[in-house]
Order: sequence, then structure tokens, then C-alpha cells
Amino acid sequence: MSDEIVLIVNEKPHTVQAEPETPLLFVLRNELGLTGPQFGCGEETCGACMVLVGDRATPSCKLPVSRVGRSRITTLEGLMQEGEYHPVQRAVLEEQASQCGYCINGMIIRTAALLWKTPHPSEMQIREALDRNLCRCGSHPRILRAVRRAEALSSAVED
Repeated sequence: MSDEIVLIVNEKPHTVQAEPETPLLFVLRNELGLTGPQFGCGEETCGACMVLVGDRATPSCKLPVSRVGRSRITTLEGLMQEGEYHPVQRAVLEEQASQCGYCINGMIIRTAALLWKTPHPSEMQIREALDRNLCRCGSHPRILRAVRRAEALSSAVED
């Protein structure tokens, strides 16, 4: 039986009808029309379905919508502020780091989470943060450059 569930997605409340065990990813894509998070493996191992729950990068493909409660959920679309790309999104575009697009949602979400917690991460911290994201096309060098560029862009915004 469907429940009425209130979600805070990209800073806006949304009321949806869903079974409590419905994966958050399905609600985001099918009910709210947010296509940034992608369905990849369905096993929480590839990173394509990443969203931010609070400030934590979280796979959404198996996460029951009922477990999210009124936590703040941010998708790729929600990173944009006032029509401006988030520094990570801008860096990915500038470095042409997205080739096939399979991994880029998760890479951006994980990088945003990393930079919020650690504004100047080491190479090892970057690699560890992105380690669980599966990249099919081998864009890793460009993605790593994009993370460094995002770090610089984020620092410039802070100054």
C-alpha cells in the first residue's frame, strides 16, 4: 500500500505517493523527474545513483524512500544555485571530464561532498573519495584534473 511521503529535495518539499520500500532513486526519477542520478548496477556499487543526503554522498538505488525521512536530499540538479553551475559541475565541463556520462553524476556528487568536508584534499583523499565510482570509459585523468580545478574554483568563491 502506498504511503504519502514528504521529501525535501533540492531545498523544496515534495509530497509523493510511494511504497515505503521503493528505492529513493525511482522516486527521484519517476515521480520528481530528476534525471541526474542514474540507474547503473542496482547494487550500490557503481556510484551512478549518488545523491547527497545531508552532506553525505549516498547511493539511492536501494535506499528505501521511507528511510530518508525529512533529510535534505540534493541531486545533481540541486547543486546549481541561481542558475549558476556548482564549481564541481563547472570544472567537469571545463576539463571535458565527462565522456560517456555513466559515472559523472556520482563523480560530481562525491567530489562536492569531499570538498565541503575537506576543502584542500590530498591526492590520496581524492582517489579514496572517488574509488567506489565505476568509470567505464577511462576518463579518470580528466576527472582528477576536474577535481583539482573544482578545488581552485571553490577556493576562489570563498575568498
